[in-house]
Amino acid sequence: MRAKIHQDEQGRRMAEDPCSEPCAIERGMRIVGGKWTGSILWHLQDEPVRFNDLARLVGGASKKMITERLRQLEKQGLVHRQVVDTSPVSVHYSITPFGESALGFLDELRKWSESLPSNFADDA
Repeated sequence: MRAKIHQDEQGRRMAEDPCSEPCAIERGMRIVGGKWTGSILWHLQDEPVRFNDLARLVGGASKKMITERLRQLEKQGLVHRQVVDTSPVSVHYSITPFGESALGFLDELRKWSESLPSNFADDA
């Protein structure tokens, strides 16, 4: 249901069916809208990825930032972390079914973004 503004008989404007706090879109953005979050999920969609390979795939993000985002995503149930007993020990990350549920709209966001002029968000 969409919120609407209506006016009563005395001319007062009021919201009808206002969004609860936070609204569904804001709640979703809080989950996947963090810097690098969408990119991390996107790069995990095909197969488990080792941490250092993920750091290479997500250009521009520091390893510290990737670590923070992965911890957050794991806590939220979007990503699974697996320690592999190799020499040296490696850590693989994979997307969970819940994380996969975000890939559809992330793909739509990617398409929308690719349709924008190349300099559109340069000052964002």
